[in-house]
Amino acid sequence: MQSLATYPDINDLALWHSMRLITLNEMRSVKLMNRIDTKYVLGYDEAFTLLERSALAGYRVQHIDGLRAVGYDTLYYDTAERDMYLMHHNRVLTRQKIRTRTYEASGVTFLEIKDKSNRGRTKKQRVEIDRAHFDRFTMDAKAGDFFASRSAFRAEDISPAIATHFRRITLVNEALTERITIDLDLRYTDVRSGCSASIEGMAILELKQDGLSRSVMKELLRDMRIPPLKVSKYCLATVLTVAGIKHNRFKMKLRDIEKRLGGLTIVTNTQNNDL
Repeated sequence: MQSLATYPDINDLALWHSMRLITLNEMRSVKLMNRIDTKYVLGYDEAFTLLERSALAGYRVQHIDGLRAVGYDTLYYDTAERDMYLMHHNRVLTRQKIRTRTYEASGVTFLEIKDKSNRGRTKKQRVEIDRAHFDRFTMDAKAGDFFASRSAFRAEDISPAIATHFRRITLVNEALTERITIDLDLRYTDVRSGCSASIEGMAILELKQDGLSRSVMKELLRDMRIPPLKVSKYCLATVLTVAGIKHNRFKMKLRDIEKRLGGLTIVTNTQNNDL
């Protein structure tokens, strides 16, 4: 199983020389805020092989100040009982996730509300906030109004629950109809207990598209025999870091990840006997 240490500096890989670039400003036309998401779990070797094939297929890679892999810090909010997690676990089709996210390269922070419909579509709405309000967005008046008008939850009923950090590579197709993100070096922390965890050698790819166009990326993944695998970073992080949380549905998900990676190595700073 490959570790990210095998790739000491992702931003200096030779493969980038063969891939066309797209700037952050150009990417603004490919927001796809109302979309269909398809997720995949890959090993690192598979991820970099896919990147090489994507370059040949005409995909462009986003760069910010010369960086192709950029850091993301995300903080998910939930109720004291973790209702948002449990709604996902219990297969409630219409559900919501609330998070703040900081893009390390640009320093920009957003409050984001993601709604999942019973038809499988994801709608994301967001508002920029001061970075100082990353863990207390209600301190920002504009964010408070945004939240109150769009959230199914009351601000006083939710608090920071799970923090994630990862490095993301973002691709876009020539027609600008789909965006692909590949997340590496995923690390999770339950901010309420301090327990942290990660899965060695796992990358998560997310294909975001309007659902109307042909996807060359799906064809590349099919050729590599990489099947879709629904996985929520928030739910996975909760299972790995929150002792005693209900997770029967996700036991099979962990087995699927183990099968995909050819093994499952979970690194954690505390023992969770329920896993």
